[in-house]
Amino acid sequence: QVQLVESGGGLVQAGASLTLSCAASGRSFSSYSMGWFRQAPGKEREFVAAVSWSGGSTAYADSVKGRFTISRDNAKNMVYLQMNSLKPEDTAVYYCAGRTGWTLKQGQYDYNYWGQGTQVTVSS
Repeated sequence: QVQLVESGGGLVQAGASLTLSCAASGRSFSSYSMGWFRQAPGKEREFVAAVSWSGGSTAYADSVKGRFTISRDNAKNMVYLQMNSLKPEDTAVYYCAGRTGWTLKQGQYDYNYWGQGTQVTVSS
């Protein structure tokens, strides 16, 4: 069982940067693949990024590739999402998610554990 708590959201202007953090508690965090998803009002939850258990492999949605970076620190039980060059269309609630398994997945139903979400609002 893993509990996830996101932080770091806020209101920023377009072009700014923001780093989201996800603190994990529970056993065997380093054995979980982790991901970030987001959900804008009236839209489906969508994949943003994922990182393997070791941090050696990552995957990104095309919409954020080159602007966002996912990373993890297994010693601290933390996952991060560095977001640069933010756009108004990045506005959403961002969720941290974890799954048991070695492979990177982009489907929300592949993830077993979810945080409560943190709001990111990008003004134009």
